[in-house]
Amino acid sequence: MPIYEYQAEEAAKSCAHCAQPFEFLHGMHDPPLAACPKCGRPVARVVSTCRVDTRANPKRQLGDKNLKRLGFTKLVNEGEGKFRKTV
Repeated sequence: MPIYEYQAEEAAKSCAHCAQPFEFLHGMHDPPLAACPKCGRPVARVVSTCRVDTRANPKRQLGDKNLKRLGFTKLVNEGEGKFRKTV
């Protein structure tokens, strides 16, 4: 189940819980949260970033050794419509 972020529509009239963005876990097909679970004030879903792994090295991921380990076949274009299998 995904974790969604919510925040009070009016931060000045809300409790400490919903004045700042807070996380709420519910299913994708469940209706969005309409009120703060603590104070009952209206809340809105906040668009947030997703996690992206930037530590992965593309050269290592596409290297012959890693492709072979994962069961992929690598073909190198030799020109004139000919390909050579390397892995």
